[in-house]
Amino acid sequence: MDIVLAPLATDITCAPSTAVGQGGALIEARSDREAITRWLIEYRHSPATFRHYRKEAERFVLWLEFRGLSLDALRRHHLDEFEQFLTNPLPSSHWTGPTRPRHHPRWRPFRSGLAPASRRQSLVILQGLCGWLKEAGWVTHNPFALMRDRRRRLDNAAPPVIERYFEREWWCAMWKLLDPPVEDAPQRSRFLIARRRFLFGFAYLMAPRIAEISRARMNDFRLEEGQWWWHVVGKGNKVARLPVPDDMMTLLREWRAELGLSDMPPPHDDSPVLRALDRRRGVTDNQLYRVFKDGFSMLSDALIARNWSQDHPLIEQLRRATPHWLRHTSLTHQAQSGIELRYLAMNARHARLETTARYLHAENDEWQRQQARHRLSRIE
Repeated sequence: MDIVLAPLATDITCAPSTAVGQGGALIEARSDREAITRWLIEYRHSPATFRHYRKEAERFVLWLEFRGLSLDALRRHHLDEFEQFLTNPLPSSHWTGPTRPRHHPRWRPFRSGLAPASRRQSLVILQGLCGWLKEAGWVTHNPFALMRDRRRRLDNAAPPVIERYFEREWWCAMWKLLDPPVEDAPQRSRFLIARRRFLFGFAYLMAPRIAEISRARMNDFRLEEGQWWWHVVGKGNKVARLPVPDDMMTLLREWRAELGLSDMPPPHDDSPVLRALDRRRGVTDNQLYRVFKDGFSMLSDALIARNWSQDHPLIEQLRRATPHWLRHTSLTHQAQSGIELRYLAMNARHARLETTARYLHAENDEWQRQQARHRLSRIE
């Protein structure tokens, strides 16, 4: 059966809705798609959150349309079917494919089935969607409220320990391969090597999100009373000021030298930090994502060329890694270096300490040491 995969529109102008649910709807919408878009528009001032929620909402509404279901017809058993679909979207030819622009004729909402943590996150987001639609009077019920194991699946108060990061020894092996360009390298190659090195170092030292890197300007790095600070607008448009370590300032100097700029950014330099090949224009989130993925691929190939086994865990991780792994790696290594939880939370820009605590692996280490005392009796 062929399906038409049409992404959600985000610029609709709706006529007043027909009353749906007790008391009528409190939003202007003529269809489930428009109702979901009304929910999405609530996040328009937070671009990263908007894009992430739009992705989950698109998958959900496309699945509903494929099943011939309306939002108000959604029942408890449908949630189990949807979660199974997230695990393995079938038929795969209709649902999965390489990353393409959203309005490309061969755009697909999945690259592959979702891992357990990603499925859980999807359900959390859609729980919020259905709750909002119920409050808006668009649907009469929220089936997520009927899930018996709702607390285990949807409670975000105790997120799992972070696992998608590179161990310190492996990160050191990676960094050694991100060598600075040689003086006589061709100009294009020199630029690409320098940009990749700076990008990976930036991601590791400052733990930024990818959108924060693409939006970074040179004068976001500011000297204040003899100390360098990075001013960043993060998730939810929250403004933060982070201390810049010496290694980061060294990388910035090297990168500015590659761009033909002065040693340190002056206050009036509002140009983008990361640059396209013309050395002037900035880069988009999608372009940065590809630079990171190409970097991971290069590192994997370089390690194999140095006789690392293709089955080595680091090689396998590099094949799966996304840019966010470097944020996880940075925060994990900061925690392992002894940075206190309150400062770690400020570096991560988390709203709750419980979120930051996922990066603290000391308790696991102590648990292992304690459990090691439990041994089989020695046979004399």
